[in-house]
Amino acid sequence: METLTSNEYTQVITRCKELFRKKTIDYGTAWRILRLSSITDQIFIKAQRIRSIQEKGNQKVNDPIVDEFVGIINYCLIALLQISLQEDERMEIPFDVLEPSYDQWVADTKALLENKNHDYGEAWREMRVSSITDIILMKLLRVKQIEDNAGKTLVSEGIEANYQDMINYAVFCLIKLGYHHD
Repeated sequence: METLTSNEYTQVITRCKELFRKKTIDYGTAWRILRLSSITDQIFIKAQRIRSIQEKGNQKVNDPIVDEFVGIINYCLIALLQISLQEDERMEIPFDVLEPSYDQWVADTKALLENKNHDYGEAWREMRVSSITDIILMKLLRVKQIEDNAGKTLVSEGIEANYQDMINYAVFCLIKLGYHHD
């Protein structure tokens, strides 16, 4: 059964994927040159810009914060793709070759959301976008710490799960901001 959240999630991801597709056509897969830590830092820059705008109440660069949340989603998916492609030395990979992996990561991430949403009862709908932004930043700091520890953790979930959580939190923000309706 398709729930409201599932439907909204699909609408958001469809728009994110279309932008990813177009950028892959325009730029190729130049992101293949990036180390995972560099992708994490790109996500951090986007999340920090959102928080800065939220705290200041205005912005001087006219790019809307919804674009930054879309960027967080696509950079997290790029990170997950990069992990999947560790043994693949190709720099240029056509979109139609990447698409099944992109879709699989989205499906796995959406399944994680649905399981957590079941247990938490859609508590995210009562949260403020600013609080969700803070959680994304916290997840980023966790990822950076795991990266600095060469990927080793004692009891914590790994990097992939944190990227997936950030995707889901960014989707929540976009739903709350009405992006799925545009």
